[in-house]
Amino acid sequence: MTRQPIRYVLAAMCLGLPAFLSAAPPTKEEPFRPEAGKFPPLEKAHSYRGVLVFVDHANRRGSLRVETPGEFFRNVPHPFAMLPYGIVSFHGAPADLRDVPLGTVLHVRAFLPPDPKTSLVPVFGKGNPEKPAENHALLVADEPSYCLREGKVWKLKEVELQANQGLFTATRESKAGGDGKVAEEKMTFDAATRVWRGRECLTVDDLVTEGTWPANGKKALNGQAVQLGLTWQPTPGGVFLRYHISDIWLDETAMQRAAKNQTETHKALIRSRWMPASVDSVEYGAFGRAKVTATLFGGMDPSLYADFKKDAGALMNAVENNLKHTHGAYSPAHMASRGTILEVTKAADKPPLGSSGIQIRFETDLIIEGIRPGRVVRVRPASWPNVCVPREEYLNDGNVEDRFPSATVFPKY
Repeated sequence: MTRQPIRYVLAAMCLGLPAFLSAAPPTKEEPFRPEAGKFPPLEKAHSYRGVLVFVDHANRRGSLRVETPGEFFRNVPHPFAMLPYGIVSFHGAPADLRDVPLGTVLHVRAFLPPDPKTSLVPVFGKGNPEKPAENHALLVADEPSYCLREGKVWKLKEVELQANQGLFTATRESKAGGDGKVAEEKMTFDAATRVWRGRECLTVDDLVTEGTWPANGKKALNGQAVQLGLTWQPTPGGVFLRYHISDIWLDETAMQRAAKNQTETHKALIRSRWMPASVDSVEYGAFGRAKVTATLFGGMDPSLYADFKKDAGALMNAVENNLKHTHGAYSPAHMASRGTILEVTKAADKPPLGSSGIQIRFETDLIIEGIRPGRVVRVRPASWPNVCVPREEYLNDGNVEDRFPSATVFPKY
């Protein structure tokens, strides 16, 4: 049997886990590197979970403290970047990294960087559990988003409360049941934990007052099905890894309302920043005229896709792989190619994750340099508002080296 570092074995003991759970993970397939212009298969992605500790939303990247059996709090934050078509899901709805609070527990499905030379984050070799080499994410999802996608719920077994601070014993199981024996987990909560029931936002005090939870001591909850928002906080008593509950959704109505609020936030963002897409082909005509076929990226609300209509006016602008506009000194529309949507088609088969399966054919009388096959663009139907984006969200002259913020972002006074 492979000998593990002593800190991993001790950590397993402190967590109350059997020592064999600290054994080396089984070998997996060779890490997968996506090809430019192609949506990678989800089944080739590497999965891991961690806590969000840093966000650079303008460049669609951040850092996670990746979960391992070891001394979790000592793990160095590990950088990740979203693939151009990568999807962020928060509260069971489309999101941007700017929407996710620091400290949120995230589930990641990721690949090797498509092009290490232009990676937005450091490139690792073989990687290890704390620093997986697969750091370009196709999917980043918080706990309720993960559970909703996988058809799972948290079942509360017992609550223990003392002076507005407490501990839940719970299991994550398939909503349909039939999981067999699943491991119980203990998670903390406190007076700041939000409890959502229908259209109400309750506190721990409210549930104690109405007699749902005890003011002190323990109470069996008999497997009550809920969704949980998870974060991490330092835990006393030598416990290296125990998650903390930020939110509890007690019923489907509460969860649906959270998803609707987040969806509206994301819709407003996309209408102001434009829909991202990948260029499939370009038919060049005379004097700058061209017909561009592009696939809209996936994971967004259907109402956004519905705004792409045949014969409607539209604008298309080149962007970098972090979705920053690369043409235009003060607004995405400044140098964008203007034209008409000639056709909108939808694939008959289920598209791969990252793709909407919706393809548009767009004609312009003056195509700009950045609109080429394999490149990423953003498209705005004429019905969407024409607004200026903040300076940190565009590159102006399209210089790829400007994708990394420098000390010049801090002015000198």
